[in-house]
Amino acid sequence: MQSAISRSSVLLFLAAAFAGCNQPSQQSADTFNKDSLMAHIKVLSSDEFMGRRPFTIGEEKTVDYLKSTYARLGTEPGNNGSYIQEVPLVDITVNADPTMKVRGAKGSLELKNVDDYILATERTDSVITLNNDEVIFAGYGVVAPEYGWNDYDGIDVKGKVVMVLVNDPGFNAGDTTIFKGRTMTYYGRWTYKYEEAARQGAKACLIVHNTAAASYPFSVVQNSWGKSNLYLDTKGSTQYHCALNGWMTGDATKKLLATAGKDTTLLALADKKGFKAVPLGVKLSTKVKVTTVYNKSENVIAKITGSKHPDEYIIYTAHWDHLGIGKPDAKGDTIYNGAIDNASGSAALLEMARAFKSQKEKPERTVIFLSVTSEEQGLLGSKYYAEHPIYPLDKTVAEINMDGVNAMGKRKDVSISGQGQSTLEDYFVEAAKAQGRYLSPEEKPEAGGYFRSDHFNFAKKGVPALNAGGGTDDAAGGKKEGKRQSDEYVDKHYHQPSDEYDPTWTFEGGLDDLRLFFNVGKRLAYGSEWPVWKDGSEFKALRKK
Repeated sequence: MQSAISRSSVLLFLAAAFAGCNQPSQQSADTFNKDSLMAHIKVLSSDEFMGRRPFTIGEEKTVDYLKSTYARLGTEPGNNGSYIQEVPLVDITVNADPTMKVRGAKGSLELKNVDDYILATERTDSVITLNNDEVIFAGYGVVAPEYGWNDYDGIDVKGKVVMVLVNDPGFNAGDTTIFKGRTMTYYGRWTYKYEEAARQGAKACLIVHNTAAASYPFSVVQNSWGKSNLYLDTKGSTQYHCALNGWMTGDATKKLLATAGKDTTLLALADKKGFKAVPLGVKLSTKVKVTTVYNKSENVIAKITGSKHPDEYIIYTAHWDHLGIGKPDAKGDTIYNGAIDNASGSAALLEMARAFKSQKEKPERTVIFLSVTSEEQGLLGSKYYAEHPIYPLDKTVAEINMDGVNAMGKRKDVSISGQGQSTLEDYFVEAAKAQGRYLSPEEKPEAGGYFRSDHFNFAKKGVPALNAGGGTDDAAGGKKEGKRQSDEYVDKHYHQPSDEYDPTWTFEGGLDDLRLFFNVGKRLAYGSEWPVWKDGSEFKALRKK
């Protein structure tokens, strides 16, 4: 699912562009160059690397290239003398029955797998069944004490199927006083809803799809789910997971409600504070066969040890993986090279390491360069690191993520995803203003872009994490041209075999982008500031812990 859902992050960075700014100690304006950046992208996105999917020869080539380059740049191995952190994964393939039987007081019907619903699982049982299991409509499936909201209040869903809505109550209600209105919080993300359903002991969780609320059509779900998916290997863990997680179309939901003698007016009640979960009197039956393959992928970690505060850390991340070999396009091309997504970010991370190594004075704090695996499969590499950190998270000052680099021209404006989260954003805005840039509002705050790339796993652990980039105000052609460029990439190349290296790319915007992120990190690496979460952030309490 993450492969499709990280779209908003790609959009942000495609539009990103900044002019160089000065920092204490040394100017960074000449640190980055197009030839070096392009050379890395050309290698990493070549057909030889086979689309960089984990568990393939493409992974081996990618990891070898990253390790050797970090070593050549003079960085230190980041994991006790090694550049590698192993990430244990399990590849789970679901073979679902073609239909799901629905039985209610007002009738019965059969829903079609893929057309009406999609199922997946994190469990490794060989067979998983729903056998006349009861369905409860649990609103948005949210427990948010800070908002005075609990959709599970007064209801026991253990061993039952919960049906929940995507996004937050404020989105559909159009009420800015409910959560953050149309700006998505983490409670609106599909990942949260499955996590909360599991905490409540539900047997299964089905999310009702809505294109506007999800910010993508059901076809994205169909292309990403119901087949082979990677998850973290949790063998030996006592953590509970729902037996099945899935999505239902809006039309299928209407049919299901009809068997209970209800309609979609019930769904609208969930927008109001004080909503109580409703047992539908509907039973579901279906079966899923599961096959599993265990293997290990690899994060690549390099560092520059700080001269004065080596036990305080600034982390830069970029994911090295892409989609591998898949469905052929109209030209018969089957290799999903991922040149922009995210060979460009991986190249940028190597360039970031070179930039810090080129400084006359060593950073005072330790700077970490973390190339993570399996972002496209659900931010798994960064999740594993956050759950098994090499460096203490309470000593991690900040995290800066790079998910796609602008290959085109400069932009006049900048944008922050999830604006209002931490003071790390203020450093970003201050640097951008010094460059003559202006801050544009986030284009689609309801899409929850802040929760869709690798920085988010650090935020979930309380580490201030930045997800930012440029807007659409192209320096040469204005907003219309900037938007045209972004739309063209998304419509014609994003997650397609045509996302390939192009020697005509200028990377004028991308180089400016690197200078900006370098200087934000350098401010922290050569200083003593600690970014903090702002009031109203879901993550403020986590930092205190």
